[in-house]
Amino acid sequence: MSEVIAEPLVPRKRPTQERSKRKFEGMLVAARDLLIDVGFESLTCEEIAARAEVPIGTLYQYFANKYVIVCELDRQDTVDVREELAAFATEVPSLEWPSLLEKFLDHLAALWRTDPSRRAVWLAVQSTPATRATASLNERVLAEQVARILAPLTPSQSSRREMMAQVLVHTAYSLLSFSVQDGHNHDRTVSELKRMLAGYLLLEESTSDD
Repeated sequence: MSEVIAEPLVPRKRPTQERSKRKFEGMLVAARDLLIDVGFESLTCEEIAARAEVPIGTLYQYFANKYVIVCELDRQDTVDVREELAAFATEVPSLEWPSLLEKFLDHLAALWRTDPSRRAVWLAVQSTPATRATASLNERVLAEQVARILAPLTPSQSSRREMMAQVLVHTAYSLLSFSVQDGHNHDRTVSELKRMLAGYLLLEESTSDD
């Protein structure tokens, strides 16, 4: 029997007027704060609306449920990383690209270390097939961007580049989430992540030169 692919979870609509945009963003900010305070299991649309100081009906105009909300938060986080990747891409290819990769991972690691909502959102979107499917689409957008960055570094790996990029992105997100768990050494985990990804790319680069 073939696997049923869940439809991505997206808002019912997006605001167009400035006042509505502020309400929309306020609800997302409230949801992000509550996710840190109470966790995903205890997160409710009623609490989000109350903290955002909007009627519950206003929230439901945009979001069907809390699963859609956390997926929208994940999309926001993805947009932030895409912007950083775009800046990173302007400096590749370069003889100094391993240093640039390290700098980029340091930036991502700082986001996860200083903003606990990053891990909270990432964990929340792993909770159901539909949220995982939506998060996978967001990761895929990043992976496509990474694949374009990898192109000049791995000219002979065009058939594998898409999968390489997906592995790189998912590995980075998974280990960054791991790095900020209680009892884990964040700096040492990030150091290992850098070694893993740089070593992987250096291996591919040397293979391409053969």
